Amino acid sequence: MRTSLALAVSAALVAGTALGLAPAVQAADTGIRFVDIAGEGGTVLKANVVTPAGAGPSARLPLIVLPTSWAMPQIEYLAQAQKLADSGYIVVSYNSRGFWQSGGEIETAGPKDIADASKVIDWALANTPADADHVGMAGVSYGAGISLLAAAHDPRIKAVAALSGWADLIESIYSGRTQHLQAAALLGGAGYLTGRPGPELKEILGDFLSSNLDKEDEMIAWGRKRSPATYLDRINANGAAIMLGNAWGDTIFPPNQYASFYEKLTGPKRLEFRPGDHATAEATGILGLPNDTWTNAHRWFDRHLKGVDNGIDREQPVQLKSRSTGGYEGYPDWKSVHANQRKFDLDGTQRIWANVDSGANGGITLLTNLLDQFLRTPPTVSVPLLPRAFAGVWHSERYDTAQRVRGTAKVHTTVTSTKESGTVVAYLYDVGPLGVGKLVSNAPYTFHGKTPGQPFTVDLELFSTAYDVPAGHRLALVVDTVDALYIEHNPTGAQLTFSSPSADPSYVSVPLREK
Repeated sequence: MRTSLALAVSAALVAGTALGLAPAVQAADTGIRFVDIAGEGGTVLKANVVTPAGAGPSARLPLIVLPTSWAMPQIEYLAQAQKLADSGYIVVSYNSRGFWQSGGEIETAGPKDIADASKVIDWALANTPADADHVGMAGVSYGAGISLLAAAHDPRIKAVAALSGWADLIESIYSGRTQHLQAAALLGGAGYLTGRPGPELKEILGDFLSSNLDKEDEMIAWGRKRSPATYLDRINANGAAIMLGNAWGDTIFPPNQYASFYEKLTGPKRLEFRPGDHATAEATGILGLPNDTWTNAHRWFDRHLKGVDNGIDREQPVQLKSRSTGGYEGYPDWKSVHANQRKFDLDGTQRIWANVDSGANGGITLLTNLLDQFLRTPPTVSVPLLPRAFAGVWHSERYDTAQRVRGTAKVHTTVTSTKESGTVVAYLYDVGPLGVGKLVSNAPYTFHGKTPGQPFTVDLELFSTAYDVPAGHRLALVVDTVDALYIEHNPTGAQLTFSSPSADPSYVSVPLREK
């Protein structure tokens, strides 16, 4: 486990360096300036400014501010900044406080980070020919979260493109009341390697990874304070045009929380989901290569900061790219994506022992869903060979026609545990004629304080996806208790029983695209 996390952190940092250095080679021939900006409390933020060629001091041009991703250097966005400047924007990118050469400590999108964003806007309006009435923010991952939070607190921000970010930090890395181990360890490790975590972050990360439930309420409060969803009313009141983009397999910020947030926005909005893992959908664009996500972000700013009639506001606002076909599908809203539900029953009673990995798993953070993005190779298992002592397995009927899964599958079941705590991980597989199952989706669920031997109901949303099940295949739900992606809470010797009472039958509800 430690080895895989170390490799993942190293890969992320190497990738970040490569992404930054490629456009930096061109810096000498462009209008790039490297500057120091005084952030909140006078903390120095290392930044770069890209100005359109020939822009004089009397010009008034739209401004875009780009906070860097977690652990990435200030040159992360230079390729995209140059493209934006070439089309008439002033672009200021800055290294978030606590990372690399910027001062301060890592605040994890706390109040100082939000104030920094406003300070950068202040600086740009005072030191560049930027127009105060046409300000936008964008970013990937950490930069996306900071951009959304800033839009809640600074009404000058008129448009946001938040890519591979979060709206709800708790639902991102603590969904189902389960710590997302690899995600948290990757972020924590990268933070220590490239920055200076503050005492609050150190304490929260330590309590989180050590499963200190005595501090659970404090950890949740800390996460809520850093979640754009907490400030939804302010974002709606300020009226910024919000574009959200994410990957189906994002193992750090899963798509469900973004979709839920999108539905509650009342201003101009757009939601895009594509295959991949965290930030992989935007990666080629960071290198300056053609990239659909960045192309649409530019179109979004052209429409809402420049007023260009480019048609993006007349397109279906929810755009999904299937993991199976690679084609785009448009929907009027998120609820339309999963309006057609088809259930299959979880009949009978199955009992499993906890603490043993059955072989079903969600893969490795960053690596697994990146491979699925480019090679369409999700994690696979032989479903007939899964040990039934450690895995519950249920099948749907065999489908005569292809089933296009779109949106969020839901599991409803009754569980009885021999212990007061436990963790269940549910997996939905596409199973072919030979019994080979390809992972469609998964999600964890943890319970505490239950009475041993007393049944209780579990309702679990799996991570949203877009996947086509071929004709002749069927779906299978597999549940076990161990997955390296998550911290499990199964006491030694625990047994879990899954049943389907006649008064409250168990089932899986699968969202399907209508033909």
